[in-house]
Amino acid sequence: MSVDAVGTVRRGRGARKSARQARDFTMLPALKRNLPLTEPMDAEQIERIDAASMHILENVGVHFRDDIALEDWRRAGAKIIGETVYLDRGLVRELIASIPETFTYHARNPANNLPFGRDHAIFVPMTGAPYLRDLDDKRRNPMMKDLSNFHKLAHMLPAMHSSAHHIVEPYDHPISQRHLRITYSSMKHSDKTFMGMTTSPKNAEDVMEMCAILFGEEYLETHPVCTGNCNGNSPLVWDETMLGAMRAFNKRNQPVLCSPFVLGGANTPASVAPTVAQLNAEALSALAYTQVVRKGCPAIYGHYLSTVSMKSGAPMAGTPEISLMNLMIGQMARYYGVPWRSSNTLGGAKTFDAQAGYESATTLMALQMAGTNYMWHSAGWNEAGMHCSMAKFVVDAEQCAMAYRMAEGIRWDDFDEALAAVGDIGPGGHYLGHPHTLENFQRAFFMPELFDNNSIEQWQAEGGVEINERALKYTRDLLGSYEEPKLDAGVNEALLDYIARREREIPAADALNQDY
Repeated sequence: MSVDAVGTVRRGRGARKSARQARDFTMLPALKRNLPLTEPMDAEQIERIDAASMHILENVGVHFRDDIALEDWRRAGAKIIGETVYLDRGLVRELIASIPETFTYHARNPANNLPFGRDHAIFVPMTGAPYLRDLDDKRRNPMMKDLSNFHKLAHMLPAMHSSAHHIVEPYDHPISQRHLRITYSSMKHSDKTFMGMTTSPKNAEDVMEMCAILFGEEYLETHPVCTGNCNGNSPLVWDETMLGAMRAFNKRNQPVLCSPFVLGGANTPASVAPTVAQLNAEALSALAYTQVVRKGCPAIYGHYLSTVSMKSGAPMAGTPEISLMNLMIGQMARYYGVPWRSSNTLGGAKTFDAQAGYESATTLMALQMAGTNYMWHSAGWNEAGMHCSMAKFVVDAEQCAMAYRMAEGIRWDDFDEALAAVGDIGPGGHYLGHPHTLENFQRAFFMPELFDNNSIEQWQAEGGVEINERALKYTRDLLGSYEEPKLDAGVNEALLDYIARREREIPAADALNQDY
């Protein structure tokens, strides 16, 4: 081989090595599933759950503890006694039929727009943790800087499709005003779609006003940009706070997760199928109400799903019953033709240990098999949601990327080319230097960055670093290379002006803003 040829080969190898070492922060497109779904119920069993749920709605009823909602239901033709709304199955079916089965999430960076619903799915980080495990693996109260770091990580991790909202609670801001700075951080540090605070109706209205500043008032009318979450109080109660927040989003044509908060065996029957029947009734009642508020508004069948330990009363994650219920609920959502949300990578471990990994992986796999569209709590969840772990956040995101690759299904585009390599190599050879391998090795098999697959001798020689420490170093490196996707200067100024005005109007208090 000539000197020039050797140099060309070396430069080619060097370029491939540099490409391998360079991190690509480009967000993965919305996951389009190409694997068959796991559906444990037959058509008769689906109809049995539906009939049981409709019986609950018609004969047991649902409490809507909100005068405005009761008046809305009265105008819609529902039977009302006190605060109990009895919903005729015909009315429910008519209302939920107007919920879009698919729509597109629009981000401030159009490259991060996301088709959603049917076979399209997205991964969203966890939210709501009152503590974090930080870069020193210390469990402590979070501050706004910590929340901003999580938003930066969500922006940089390709498998995360959203910056969410209060991944952790920023204790250095008053509760009454906190939603403003949380929303700004979601918008500022990432140009992906995000979630909006629904901690009170007034807070939800503030989020919608900030969305109007960011995107334009008219744009919201036709473009979903932000997701709200409204939790029901199982069994069979929707309260004034959640319903008011729901209306704030619905009126601006923004999607809400209609989420019964299920602790199986505590606030539902101690049995899988009846739990699903109750949860289904609760979700349907809220989904129907979104269409009373605004017909055609996007809405998402939601739930937080846990079972309760009969030994301690503590919520559990990763149990077989939770997986079964997720599979069943996926079938019910498809039966009604609405997109649905479930919770991902949940666990009760107190540290990022084997329990955390097993529970999270079990839940993650069940959601892929069930066909979940909105996979919330996809990164960082630990200790039953009491803390968000920075180490687990990045490892969970990599696990989601691996699940993404699996759910994409089998690739056939290079089948003939790869098969030809078999003839080139023949018996007893190896493929490591074959042109097809050199061209395709990066996409052929997923190569995790955060798992160690070296020999024990090499692992020991490199310091014997375990996954938690390795993930914390990786997180520090990521944050060190973060580049902010700058907001338009005029939009940024308008957002800050709005926040400043609302902080003057809302008294600083350690209570939710219900009045200002």
